[in-house]
Amino acid sequence: MADVVVIGDALIDEFEHDGQTVEAVGGAALNVALGIRILKRRSALIAMVGDDEAGDAIARHVREADVALLRTDAPYGTARAVSTRVGGEPTYVFNEAAQKRRVEFDRDALLLVRTASIVAVSCLALDNDAQVDDLLTVVTDPERRLVLDPNPRPGMMNNLPLFAANLRRIAAVSLLVKVSDEDAALLGYLDLESLAEDLLTSGARYVLGTAGAQGATLYGDGLEVSVPIAQLDAPIVDTMGAGDSVLATTVAALLGGIPEDEDDWQEILERAMSVAAATCRVAGPTLQLPRG
Repeated sequence: MADVVVIGDALIDEFEHDGQTVEAVGGAALNVALGIRILKRRSALIAMVGDDEAGDAIARHVREADVALLRTDAPYGTARAVSTRVGGEPTYVFNEAAQKRRVEFDRDALLLVRTASIVAVSCLALDNDAQVDDLLTVVTDPERRLVLDPNPRPGMMNNLPLFAANLRRIAAVSLLVKVSDEDAALLGYLDLESLAEDLLTSGARYVLGTAGAQGATLYGDGLEVSVPIAQLDAPIVDTMGAGDSVLATTVAALLGGIPEDEDDWQEILERAMSVAAATCRVAGPTLQLPRG
């Protein structure tokens, strides 16, 4: 059984490199599941993966990383994101499979979810009421073990107001919600703090906010703990996977128990920033462990 089951997206990233089109396995949920395994915890991934060449490539990649994969039905094939980068920041165009993604919970998926210590959700279709209904039905005791990264992406959403409403709905029963300053802007909030306050008011126990070069802040239970980014001598290659590495590091730490005070959260966030910094020094989204 897995310590953590991650529910969400798995796809093929297509991008230009040195004038050539390159394909790589990606997806936020997949990145988190692999990151947790790199951090020496057992993980499983539940994602919509097609019965096609791209889907088989995803399955091989996940298997080689020693992560269990449960492939749910993919009537539109495997999701794909075509990305371009400006100043290291990726932008994406998604295919129909990504836009119409849906994770199904069969008996095997239910067993994984019910037996995992933590259920981490990333880039699920929150603008689909039926999908959210299913999630909230299968995750028991969410207040103790449900971690959510909504990961809103314009090219994958069909209904932004519904996405925002279901984000608050899931947050209401979650242990922790991770959001970014970019999420706040896309969802129409004044700033990251305003989004965090709204999610806490909705019922989330903790909110972890990331703000790129401004570092990260943990809100909740009367706490507000902020840490800066970690400084490394090596130059930043790109920021792909930085947020996913923060989520994976935080989830792995939560397996040791919910932090009891500010010092415990400070240690977790500092570790997450170090991992994110190392990840940004290598091309691609795979979590990197800091040296030393």
